[in-house]
Amino acid sequence: MAKKLKLGLALGSGSARGWSHIGVLNALAEEGIHPDIVCGTSIGALVGASYVSGNLPRLEGWVRSLTKFDIARFFEFNRTLNGFVNQERLHHFLNQYVADDSVLIEKVNKRYASISTELATGREVWHTEGAIVEAVWASISLPGLFPAINNDNRWLVDGGLVNPVPVSVCKALGADVVIAVNLNGDLVGRHFESTTQVKATDNAFSQKITDLVMEYTGSLLPITKSGQQPPGLFDAMAGSINITQDRITRSRLAGDPPDTLLAPKLAKIGLLEFYRAGEAIEEGEKSVRRALPEIKEILGHDSA
Repeated sequence: MAKKLKLGLALGSGSARGWSHIGVLNALAEEGIHPDIVCGTSIGALVGASYVSGNLPRLEGWVRSLTKFDIARFFEFNRTLNGFVNQERLHHFLNQYVADDSVLIEKVNKRYASISTELATGREVWHTEGAIVEAVWASISLPGLFPAINNDNRWLVDGGLVNPVPVSVCKALGADVVIAVNLNGDLVGRHFESTTQVKATDNAFSQKITDLVMEYTGSLLPITKSGQQPPGLFDAMAGSINITQDRITRSRLAGDPPDTLLAPKLAKIGLLEFYRAGEAIEEGEKSVRRALPEIKEILGHDSA
């Protein structure tokens, strides 16, 4: 009898686009495909942790109900300028929809790891034991939105800076086959175009926070002679993050390719548009269906 292959799932970073990971997991489950090892970076770490903790249906129900107002309540202006996220509200969300503070990585029924970056050295950090909420929090600490997190006397920030799609971690934890989900493959140059077109409506929330920053710090970039306004704070941040993660992802995947790469088409969903979960989840499901023949082939049709 052939040995059953250990399947690893590498869930990539991508902020609000990461709700598509829920669709990926749901579509795989519908086909009887259940990963043995789940590794995630940033939003991928959050969704992956919710999955291995048995809370994914609850998380999906909540994110599908989100409105722009709900998202705005997670953000507050911090005079120390170390982040915009209301940490108390975020902690409550993690406990409700990801895991309780007492849940340990080594106690869940699947292998799990999240990835963060040590700020002082740029070193990649793998979280494979300890409290799962702490592992998620370290991995999602996107510079500019979250303050760095202190863990074992190290200041940690978002893992997308070093390993946006953690294929290498899945393999190190024993995966024979790895399915990877890259959320950033079609984004460079497109996010700024799309947010410029919808600035008066869908980007109003981002503009509100930009205005708060301008009120306290003043404008460093005056209007150009042509009368054009410089990009807003979050337009510039999103574009920069897209470029950085796209370049890093290409390099990492070239050196350590997965067996199958899923690439949901998410260019129209902005960095902080978490309220567009329905669209993201549906596209995650579609990305699995597009790749299903390849997935079944690499698993030897032994996935049920």
